[in-house]
Amino acid sequence: MSWELKNDRPIYIQLIEQIQLRIFSGVYPAGSRLPSVRDMAQEAAVNPNTMQRALARLEEDGLVITHRTSGRTVTEDEKMIEKAKTQLAKEQIMEFLEKMKMMGLERKEVLSIIQNITEEGNV
Repeated sequence: MSWELKNDRPIYIQLIEQIQLRIFSGVYPAGSRLPSVRDMAQEAAVNPNTMQRALARLEEDGLVITHRTSGRTVTEDEKMIEKAKTQLAKEQIMEFLEKMKMMGLERKEVLSIIQNITEEGNV
């Protein structure tokens, strides 16, 4: 999974989302050790301080645990991971729906488009 960062939003926010996606998809499974800040920053082509900021936020949210001598790990709390996954999904859906509303689409139209796409097997 490559790091896809854009200039439209703060980089550390995008890093948080990208790391969350890696956790949710199993790239970084529950309880697994994360690469070092320096390694992750190099892989994402960002400043280590920016990566540190993103990881600190994930630690505040409970998804990442810092161990003084052995680096960071993903939480083993599956419920915490599922809760964070649901929250991110809700945020993405709300953002999507807001854009659809700005385009002048009604809820019924949006649902119809989604249904057509899923029936065509594009998702």
